[in-house]
Amino acid sequence: MFKAWIKTGFCWLLAAFFLLAGIFLHFFEAESAAKIVPPFLPFPLLIVQITGVMEILFALGLVWPKWKYYTGIVLSLYLLAVLPANIYMAIAGMPLGGHDLSAFQLWFRVFLQFPLIALVLWATGFWEKPFRNLFKRSDEAA
Repeated sequence: MFKAWIKTGFCWLLAAFFLLAGIFLHFFEAESAAKIVPPFLPFPLLIVQITGVMEILFALGLVWPKWKYYTGIVLSLYLLAVLPANIYMAIAGMPLGGHDLSAFQLWFRVFLQFPLIALVLWATGFWEKPFRNLFKRSDEAA
């Protein structure tokens, strides 16, 4: 019971984080955020806006009990997919939110992606039953 309450609390914290990042970083600071999109990708501003919408949807999915488990899986894949942008940012020594960061801080941010993925999977219940009913039809899952 207490463990479920803690997981729910973490889901709400993660939801707040992704909601705020999705709104502020991807829309209010979109031009700045577009600079960390690796140069081999086209349309960096559009990518930033699409990922902003995705982060807002992830925030909703994290607090909607029916979708929390699936959101955790897709969000974890998303966090892996944006890892190249974080690595590019660290290599190029780009500022974050208008603040210059040391190389250590930028690379630590890259490293933090992995514990964040683990936290998302734990809070959404993935580790208890990996891929539970993921590939079953809805009439078979019951």
